[in-house]
Amino acid sequence: MVNRITGQLLDGLFPSYCSLCKWHCPGPLPLCQDCRNELPANEHACRLCASPLPTAVSGVCGTCLQSPPTFDRAIAPWLYGEYLACLVHRWKFSGARHLTTLLADLWLQQVADPPAVDAVIPVPLHWLRHWRRGYNQAELLALALQRRLPQLQLATGLLQRSRRTAAQSTMAAEARRRNLTGAFTAAGGCANLRLAVVDDVLTTGATAEAVASALKASGARHVEIWCLARTPSPGD
Repeated sequence: MVNRITGQLLDGLFPSYCSLCKWHCPGPLPLCQDCRNELPANEHACRLCASPLPTAVSGVCGTCLQSPPTFDRAIAPWLYGEYLACLVHRWKFSGARHLTTLLADLWLQQVADPPAVDAVIPVPLHWLRHWRRGYNQAELLALALQRRLPQLQLATGLLQRSRRTAAQSTMAAEARRRNLTGAFTAAGGCANLRLAVVDDVLTTGATAEAVASALKASGARHVEIWCLARTPSPGD
């Protein structure tokens, strides 16, 4: 009762507004229920690459059966639809760092019990892009997840961006893979570790492959990819 009354008082004094439609919304998250309902969950997905599957298919997608990924598993609880794309674009490119809390909570709403890992690693930005943007969105997300899951150990020094690469948003899958060849290097200390790499959106899997290859070459035993969302048509 006390908590409910306190919440109502705080909501009256400091009202929350939906980050998408801008209408007032009660509760701790700046996302109204109507907009929340527009976020499609990635509920039926390949257990390796998290690619959405037809409901008649289960387990592993055809692509992974033919050519298993270097990483061991990807977790991407949402599909990258219009509403989530709007949030991610503002968060990533328009300085909306305050959306980190919302996005971390959305991830945890779908992944209530994340797998046990030895360390969590945000995908690093090249120093020049980090300087221009002012922050690394993957690192912000990893820090937000760690605040909610104190058992997670953040390890920002295990992976480095060894060279600058062109922006990948307009590239096809093969061009993305070529663009990222040799882009990451892993520091020592990965031997026999179970690692989770945090990123924003999993599209073709080129970044995931590049970071997993670097970490496994440095001795990592198991590499997972933790992303907010998966594109509905990976590889297009």
